[in-house]
Amino acid sequence: MDGKRVYVAGTGDTKGRELAYVRDLIAAEGVPALVVDLSTHGAFDGADVTARQVAACHPEGASAVFTGERGSAVAAMAVAFEHFLRDRDDVAGVIGLGGSGNTALVTQAMRALPVGLPKLMVSTVASSNVAPYVGPSDIAMMYSVTDIAGLNRISRAILANAARAIAGMARGAPAAATEDKPGVGLTMFGVTTPCVSRLTELLSADYDPLVFHATGTGGQSMEKLADSGLLAGVIDVTTTEVADFLIGGVFPCTDDRFGAIARTRLPYVGSCGALDMVNFGALASVPERFRGRRLHVHNPQVTLMRTSADENAQIGAWIGERLNRCAGPVRFLLPEGGVSLIDVPGQPFHDPAADAALFAALEATVIQTPTRRLIRLPHAVNDAAFADALAAHFRDVMTGC
Repeated sequence: MDGKRVYVAGTGDTKGRELAYVRDLIAAEGVPALVVDLSTHGAFDGADVTARQVAACHPEGASAVFTGERGSAVAAMAVAFEHFLRDRDDVAGVIGLGGSGNTALVTQAMRALPVGLPKLMVSTVASSNVAPYVGPSDIAMMYSVTDIAGLNRISRAILANAARAIAGMARGAPAAATEDKPGVGLTMFGVTTPCVSRLTELLSADYDPLVFHATGTGGQSMEKLADSGLLAGVIDVTTTEVADFLIGGVFPCTDDRFGAIARTRLPYVGSCGALDMVNFGALASVPERFRGRRLHVHNPQVTLMRTSADENAQIGAWIGERLNRCAGPVRFLLPEGGVSLIDVPGQPFHDPAADAALFAALEATVIQTPTRRLIRLPHAVNDAAFADALAAHFRDVMTGC
């Protein structure tokens, strides 16, 4: 284990017995483990790392945590625990136990850890929507079945499974990656799959292509890897999450989309893939205000709405403003022949005027420089020639051309 250990985290004042039980089971598997107390009132005498030690890691000191007001105290403890873990080099894995409050507290710190480092949250809310807790990270969620409020025949079994799982993850962690090809992030949707498939073929001899499904979380995951130093460059074919963010679809990005590209200055090649659509669920779930719009039932669970010229102008300006923040090499390619499989002649979302509004807004907003360029091409996004151009421009930005 090279001096590393698993950190067992939770509020010891309410879950001390359970935390100690998990720690001892992990240790019995031959993996060092420590209990970290995240209590904001009360105390747990059995902690290996006390709540006050964690709170001292808050940027404003322990006094920012122990405010006497539960909401602010828990939020501040989450920040302190995040800083506590980030500052350590001995973390073999993290396991948390708790209900909704503990889950929010512990997973905030987990999300800040590198992808690949074992993270397991045993939670009473793990059978519901866990997207807010997991986010773009690789947190494993385990449903606790009973509340984590004492040891009983059910909780002992669940917690024992969790303890052995995190011990196995930590003990079996792979050695440092030996892949000698630089990683490149690519974004894909069903309607841009031909483009990305060809790109992976074109690049795989020299790069390790990592494809992310552009469903909101997918783009966040790609940018998390960029922030973590795990990507050498990005080919952002499919920026459709911006349309959902601005117009109200179900696969939105966040306001920080493109933020990792700006922060890291990674070589970046992007395009307008699937900006012709906003995603909703089943047809009946489309908001009333959009019922008169051009809709396309992609499948029983997904309904697409064609973006208008006005919406595309808004999208183009938003993306352009973010690209202006990127000081690294940027190429953004505009596919005049259509931005998706269904935005070409004969297909339901073919609308050259709407696409033209998107391209014009980008050209009006992006401040072009020798290293930040917009490039119009007469191809559709899924034409082989467009994928070839993306690959060629990516090789250029990777070599500093």
